[in-house]
Amino acid sequence: MADYTPSDHSVSELQSPRGRLVLSQIADKWSFLILTVLCTSPCRFNELKRRLDGITQKSLTDSLKRLERSGLIQRHVLPTRPVGVEYHITPLGKSLSEPFLAIAHWIAKNSEAVVSAQSEYDREQT
Repeated sequence: MADYTPSDHSVSELQSPRGRLVLSQIADKWSFLILTVLCTSPCRFNELKRRLDGITQKSLTDSLKRLERSGLIQRHVLPTRPVGVEYHITPLGKSLSEPFLAIAHWIAKNSEAVVSAQSEYDREQT
């Protein structure tokens, strides 16, 4: 991923009503994780639930509906008995894989430093 320096225009776009709406769709904790999982392969509802530790059925259902509405995933009904449903990432959703991967790498590289900074801050506050 190329180096990115925010400009006044890009910050302004993020703060616009449309920018805030889109950001709320992709920056939510569960949306981020769902999209990251679906970038690797399609999944059924229960498989997603198993892979996303701590997500409730309601949160998963709501997030999937929101992501489908935004065009980031598609819901495919499978011709099985009982009827099964599988979720696939769309090309629009797949376009987020590079920035999401960059964030995942950043977290892996810096999570220890963040936790350490939080602990230090908390010690100084007491």
